[in-house]
Amino acid sequence: MDELILAIESSCDETSVAIVKNGSTILTNIIASQIKSHERFGGVVPEVASRHHVEQIGYCIQDALEEADVSPEELAAVAVTKGPGLVGALLIGITAAKAFAWANDLPLIGVNHMAGHICAARFVTEVTYPAMALLVSGGHTELVYLPAEGVYEIIGETRDDAAGEAYDKVGRVLGLTYPSGKKIDELAHKGKDTYHFPRAMLNDDTYDFSFSGLKSSFINLVHNAQQRQEELDQVNLAASFQASVVDVLVTKTIRACQEFPVQQLIVAGGVAANQGLRERLAETIKTTLPNVELIFPPLKLCGDNAAMIGSAASIERKKGHFADLALNAEPSLAFERYEK
Repeated sequence: MDELILAIESSCDETSVAIVKNGSTILTNIIASQIKSHERFGGVVPEVASRHHVEQIGYCIQDALEEADVSPEELAAVAVTKGPGLVGALLIGITAAKAFAWANDLPLIGVNHMAGHICAARFVTEVTYPAMALLVSGGHTELVYLPAEGVYEIIGETRDDAAGEAYDKVGRVLGLTYPSGKKIDELAHKGKDTYHFPRAMLNDDTYDFSFSGLKSSFINLVHNAQQRQEELDQVNLAASFQASVVDVLVTKTIRACQEFPVQQLIVAGGVAANQGLRERLAETIKTTLPNVELIFPPLKLCGDNAAMIGSAASIERKKGHFADLALNAEPSLAFERYEK
């Protein structure tokens, strides 16, 4: 019998409800975006995000059930993001999930948002273990080792800014509207790396990342030029910034795949939509690790969405990991560190 899971995602600024079949087929994936509301602030405002979730969550649940033509009686479970994320936003999704699960006598599953991003790969192909995942988003940059299904171990993470966060801050300096990652990527494809920004921690003996120095170097260069009334080439600025980010991400990821006995590399999170990163990784994997399969989720599943939460929940259900009505938000939830 098919397993149908209704999943809810509200960790940041997207209210999303999906119904996923057997962990790998999307019946519906409703996403109510808040980008227009946060655009004028140049970033996500937690209080504004929470208010939008309150307004949208009920409609999204109703739309998901209607679009998938599924009744609550046909569902196997209700899943919801429990963290990491904005605490107010998380609580709204969790409260809605608990109410729906209780009202319909359904089991409840709490899901790690980052596990969801990784499991978006399951909509492309079956994941083969052991595998490696590069998670790159506005709030996280991590290399995660997956020795078995449902096991996530961090081998490296950012020590300061996440890659996506650096993109947004650099975009603000360039005068681009939020979110600016896609616009910087488009500009970068037209320019050249002429400014040669630093590649922090590129050749150290860890798998950790640092993008704060790159961000500061970029901002200082632009501000100094403005004070001297010098014109900088915006296209080459974008290309130089992106070259630095991609160099570090690709170099460390390839090294990790060489050290660990992985069969697949999953690239997930909002920055996984970046064409420069996709092209460089595909090219490098092909020449250095031809036996490792590279998996990118579809562009529409790189950002926050409930379908990925439903897929991760399918694994948790198989393992018997259920929550009760005491489930609470865990805004700083993180994977365990890998230990040899």
